[in-house]
Amino acid sequence: MRLCRLAASGLLISLVLSACVPSVVPRSPAEIAAAQNAAELANQGQFDRAAQAYLALAVQTPSRADHYKLLAAEAYREENALDRAAPTVVDIQRDRLTDDEPVRLDLLRAEIALHQRDPATALRLTTQPNLNVPPNLRPRLLILRADALAGTGDLWGAARTRVEMDDVLQGADRAQNRDQALTLLTKLGVDPLKQRAAAMQQGDRMLPWVNEALGRLGVTVAQTQPNLEQAVGTLVPGSGASVREGYKMPAHVALLLPNSDGLVAAGAAIREGFFAAYFQSSNTHAPRATVRVYDSGGSAASAIKAYNQAVADGAQMVIGPLARSEVQGVLNQQSLPVPVLALNHLDSKKLPTGTASEFALMPEDEGAQAADHMVERGLHNAYVLISGDDFAKRAAVAFKAELEAKGGQIAGTAQLPSSGVNYGDAVNALNAGSAAGDAGIFISMRTEQARLLLPQLRVARINLPVFATSHIYSGSDNASADRDLEGVEFCAAPWLFDAQTGLPSYHDLASQLPAARGAAAQLFAFGMDAWNLVPYLDWLRNHPGSYLPGATGQLAVDTFGHVKRVLTWLKYQDGVARPINGTLEMDNAPGAPAPASSAPMPATQPNGG
Repeated sequence: MRLCRLAASGLLISLVLSACVPSVVPRSPAEIAAAQNAAELANQGQFDRAAQAYLALAVQTPSRADHYKLLAAEAYREENALDRAAPTVVDIQRDRLTDDEPVRLDLLRAEIALHQRDPATALRLTTQPNLNVPPNLRPRLLILRADALAGTGDLWGAARTRVEMDDVLQGADRAQNRDQALTLLTKLGVDPLKQRAAAMQQGDRMLPWVNEALGRLGVTVAQTQPNLEQAVGTLVPGSGASVREGYKMPAHVALLLPNSDGLVAAGAAIREGFFAAYFQSSNTHAPRATVRVYDSGGSAASAIKAYNQAVADGAQMVIGPLARSEVQGVLNQQSLPVPVLALNHLDSKKLPTGTASEFALMPEDEGAQAADHMVERGLHNAYVLISGDDFAKRAAVAFKAELEAKGGQIAGTAQLPSSGVNYGDAVNALNAGSAAGDAGIFISMRTEQARLLLPQLRVARINLPVFATSHIYSGSDNASADRDLEGVEFCAAPWLFDAQTGLPSYHDLASQLPAARGAAAQLFAFGMDAWNLVPYLDWLRNHPGSYLPGATGQLAVDTFGHVKRVLTWLKYQDGVARPINGTLEMDNAPGAPAPASSAPMPATQPNGG
C-alpha cells in the first residue's frame, strides 16, 4: 500500500518555496524565474514537469545542484514515481544540503528502500542517532520507521511506533494509523499478547492497545479501570468565577433519538433526562448551546439521513443515535464532518473514528467492577449464578475475565431456568456448601428472580456475601418485598440514590416526571449524562485522569473514545438500597454546578429535520 501521505503538504511547501533558498552564491534573475516556474508547476500538481524543471536547474547551477535534485526527487515522489526518484537521489551529496534538507533526503531514501523491498536500509535511515527531525516531518519519519520494523519482522516495534504517533494525527489519518497498529498487534497472536499484557504495569500506554487487539481476536480481557484524578469543571484560578477547566461549549448541538415502534419509550426517557440536565445547567451561567432534536428513525439509513440533515442545519456536535443499527450506519461513514457522541457501541471490531465517541450502559462494565469490588473485599473465589438474559451472560463473561486477571478464580457457575420458581437445581450446581472464607457469590438477574433466589440460597445454608449488577434494583424502593435481598451489595447509577453532589435531586425530578422513576430512571440518568458530557468531551479525551461526576457514574474517556463509567456501590439494609459509604468517595465539589430548580421542565418536541 502507498505510504500514507501525511507529509505531502510539507513537501509541497518545500517545492513551492524553493525559489527562496538562501545561498552564498547570488542567484541570477534567470535562475530565480526558473525556480519560480518549477514551484508553480508543483503547486498546480504537474509534478513530472516540475521535476524536469528542477533537474534542468541542477545542471545550470552546479553550486545548488544537490538542492534542486532533492526537489526533483520529491516531485517524483508526489507523482508516485519512486522508481524515477531513485537514480536522482543517488547522486545527491548529503553534506551539501542545508536546514531540513538532510532529513528530507534520509526520509526519501528510506521510502525508496521500502519500495525496493529493503526494509533494513529503511530502518537504518529512520533510526539514526541524534537525528534532528522537525515536528512537521516527525509523522512521516514514524510511519517509515513502523513500516521498516514490520518489514524486518519486528511487529511489536512497528505497532508501538504507530501508537507513538497517535497523538499527532487527526481524522482519517489517525483512524487509518490506529487500524494498522491494531492489525500489527493481532498478527502477534493471542498468547504473546497475553504475556506482554501480564508483564505491563497499570498505566502502560500499550496496555489498552493490547487489550483492544485481544478483543479483536475474540478474547475477553480485564477492563482497565479509569484513573480518576481530577474532576472537570474546576474553577480556573484568576480567570473569573465563570471559567471552568475543560469547558468548551459548541454553539449548536443536535440530538438524534428514535421515535419509532419499540424505541419510543427509551428515546423519550433519554430525551427528557437530556433536557432536564440542559435546563439545570443554566444555573451555572456558562455558555449553553442551542439544541435541535431529530428522529433517527430506528435504522442505519434513517440515522445517516438525520445526521447529514443536522450537519446541514449547522450542528457542531451530534449526540446519538441510540440503536445499534443506527450507530453502525453513522459511525461507519467514511468521514464525520461533525463530532459524534453515539449512545451505543459498535457491534463490529472497528474503532470509532477520531471525531466520534461512544457512550453506553454496558453490562460488561458492571460485571468487571463487581469483580474488582469483591477482590477489594478480600474475596478471591466466586460462585456465579445468572439468569438466561443476554445482559447477565455478558456481565458474567466480563466478571470472570476481571476476577482472573486480579488473581481470583471461578469456583462454580450455574444459570437459572427461564421458567418456574424452584431454583434448587441451579443452587446445587454451584457446589458452594463447603465454600472457603474468601468466597462470594456474583449474581446478575432482575429483581423478581433475585427475590426468589436469595431465600433459597439461605435454605441451602449458603450464607456467602452476594454481589449483583444494577438489574437487581427495580427502580424504586419496596422495603417489604426487598427484605429478601437483605445484605446484597450491587453497583448502580449514583444519581438514583442522590449519591452524587452537584446534580438535581432524584426525588424532586421523579416526583414531577414519570420518565425519571421506575424502570426508565436509568435511561433518564443516561440522558442527563449525555448533555453534561457535551462541553467536556474533548477535554476528557485528551486528559487521562480527568472525569465527569455523572448521574450514571464517574465518567472518563479512554484512548479509543469509549466513555467509561465507574459506578457506586449500594447495599440492601432493612429492605432499602443505601449507598455503602453514604455518598461517592469522589465528588465534583470543586466544580459542582448549583442545585437544580424544582420548577417543572418545559416540554420539547422532536424536529424531524
